[in-house]
Amino acid sequence: MHLIIQGLDVGNYDLRALAKLAGADEIEKVSGQAFRLKNIQQQDGISDYCEETQLDYAVVEPDLNLTDFKLIAMDMDSTLLAIESIDEIADIHHTKQQVAEITLKTMRGEISFEESLTQRTALLRGVHIDALQKVYEERMRLSPGAEIMLKKAKTAGLKTMVISGGFTFFTDRIKEKLQLDFATANTFEVQENRLTGKVLGKILGREGKAEALSNVCDKLGISRSQVIAIGDGANDLDMLAAAGVSIAYHAKPVVQQQATFSLNHVGLDGVINLFNQ
Repeated sequence: MHLIIQGLDVGNYDLRALAKLAGADEIEKVSGQAFRLKNIQQQDGISDYCEETQLDYAVVEPDLNLTDFKLIAMDMDSTLLAIESIDEIADIHHTKQQVAEITLKTMRGEISFEESLTQRTALLRGVHIDALQKVYEERMRLSPGAEIMLKKAKTAGLKTMVISGGFTFFTDRIKEKLQLDFATANTFEVQENRLTGKVLGKILGREGKAEALSNVCDKLGISRSQVIAIGDGANDLDMLAAAGVSIAYHAKPVVQQQATFSLNHVGLDGVINLFNQ
């Protein structure tokens, strides 16, 4: 097994200490902020050391190759994007505090996503469609490393997909901007250019995200084991469970406990560093 160490500032002292702790026989530089400690002998103490030094770590199989995968699927808000889009709409509508409180409860798994989205969308009743465009143009920010991750994934032959419990207003634009292959999300009901406070059709929630992933796998003729999925909240758990490799990105504890790997300090480009390229 190999140990991948990543961080915003990985020092030689930490690398040597971790190599000794893990019984690694070689330290290999993967990128400016990522290193591979090869052929480790044990894992005890690694988690505590990395938590104390704010480093991300992952114990990986030596033959974990990026080119063995065919699809990378990402949650949108607080994963591919560094914002919660619905919270930003609510900020313009002066209901951000109420919406953010519901969002947080959902991310922690305290209420169902369907109930949460219904409540949050109701608080946006009356918002003009121009406000959504304003959020997209002025507040939409990609998570650090997102474009690097996508470029390298595409170069390796992977298809790209965003699966969001948010809304198609944003996923459609992001899909075009980043040239993603697939995008799935919920749809606002709009009347006379204003949000009615309702969601059209069946809400795409926890189960729906996994179903959307499955449908794309069937369309591409690939197995679930050929999928890398990335998410941060309880609503992503079924989607993550349906993938061959799941990655908790700056995620809630319940997600980190169930994901294959967790990234808490580096950006999305850290996803690529987990694999042989």
